[in-house]
Amino acid sequence: MKIKILCIGDVVGRPGRHVLSQKLEEFVRGNDIDCVIANAENAAGGSGITAQIREKLLRYGVNLITLGDHAYRKREIIPVLESCDDIVRPANMSPNSAGKDFVVYQTSKGATVAVVSLIGRIFMKPAECPFATIDSLMIKMKQQADIIVVDMHAEATSEKIAMGYYLDGKVSCVFGTHTHVVTGDEKILPKGTAYITDVGMTGSHDSVLGRKTESVIKAFRTQMPFPFELAGGDVRMSGVMVTVDSNNKQAERIERVEIREEGEADTSYTSDDGRAEPLNGF
Repeated sequence: MKIKILCIGDVVGRPGRHVLSQKLEEFVRGNDIDCVIANAENAAGGSGITAQIREKLLRYGVNLITLGDHAYRKREIIPVLESCDDIVRPANMSPNSAGKDFVVYQTSKGATVAVVSLIGRIFMKPAECPFATIDSLMIKMKQQADIIVVDMHAEATSEKIAMGYYLDGKVSCVFGTHTHVVTGDEKILPKGTAYITDVGMTGSHDSVLGRKTESVIKAFRTQMPFPFELAGGDVRMSGVMVTVDSNNKQAERIERVEIREEGEADTSYTSDDGRAEPLNGF
């Protein structure tokens, strides 16, 4: 059985959510997508996610939500992470942290897809070893799911590539997130795992990682704190579409996806509570 999975890159604030609301359903229907996975750790005002935004993403057509280093930026999401079976924080955070290590979605074809998020350790906050963590989860995931997808949320390309080769043949797909800039190295690795170093960003591309360029440049030039307002120009949905054979678990195809929001007029977005995000909003 062929299963198509759409992996969407970091959804940044209202612009990213809006393009999903306008474009995702049509794309899923037109391409016979069976499962949609989206990294949404920046979906609320550019940093974190709320319970309400989670519900919106599910209505737009997202089936599974992954998070990264901003998983707990909005504290109201903590009970949601504990109770819901469609959203995960990075599995290699502290074993005492709130949330699930992985979640599973059953497609309409009957095949099941598990997703796990791992956070990198190079240039990132302290975390448990992502390699040891995925090893400890592998047996349990294979017992519960036909297909396993890994979101490698990391800064260093070397760490992401290493994880891809480490998991080659063990999972069906490894896609990178966090840097918000799509890479052109999508491939099927030698043992059948689909891989890309970063799937890019769903949000404003006329920006610095989704924020207005002027304030970010000021911060870099002066080393002073400036509010990083969300940008709104050139809004796109970025990701990859992966086709997997559910019988042998191997990926057969991976292709980049980029959908532009048409007719965009409003290029001024603030955060959801009306305030610009702080300097460390990335």
